[in-house]
Amino acid sequence: MNDHPSVDAWRPVESGGHTDKDDARRSTQWIAETLERLSHSSFRSSFTLSPHDAAYARRKGRELIDRHAHEMLAQRVGAAQPAKDGKQTPWRGHPVFTAQHATACCCRGCIEKWHHIPRGRALSVQEVDRLARLVMAWIDRDLAAHPAVMGDSSGWAAPFQHQRDGDTEQGERTAQPRRPHGAAGGSAESRRHPGNHHDSNASGFVQGELL
Repeated sequence: MNDHPSVDAWRPVESGGHTDKDDARRSTQWIAETLERLSHSSFRSSFTLSPHDAAYARRKGRELIDRHAHEMLAQRVGAAQPAKDGKQTPWRGHPVFTAQHATACCCRGCIEKWHHIPRGRALSVQEVDRLARLVMAWIDRDLAAHPAVMGDSSGWAAPFQHQRDGDTEQGERTAQPRRPHGAAGGSAESRRHPGNHHDSNASGFVQGELL
């Protein structure tokens, strides 16, 4: 029996006794538990938004980035056999791309390993929505951990935030992200988990193409 909660762990209960608040609580719990599991992976926890992508997220606002997350997940990993699976998600160029790698939503191999959704079938609308919520929760947390530079306006309003220890102080510039070990040559961890390999030369997302 698998001890890790799957993406279905907070599937709404079809009974007369549950409420929308119960579903929301289950969703929040699943996201928190999944982010906690991911934090123990040196590969997944090495990601952070670049200053450019963080500024883009704040400038466009959470509602639009959430729509991007749903559309990009459906387009890039939603099919039963996605094109160039394992190489379809660039490392950066859009906040959702980085969040996909950090949350293991970047290819069907990683999704199967971490979220227990088998390859070979299309993702359901509900599964895309759940993975998008996980992606957005990671972006919420990363933006909270790396506040905008002083004077940079932000329209980002996170529904909840997972705080990290040692958050940067207000006004401190975000450090440049570390290049994931799997991007060049492959670390010992990425060799153990083939699903972590992606093409660092994949074409970047054209800002605004989903606007």
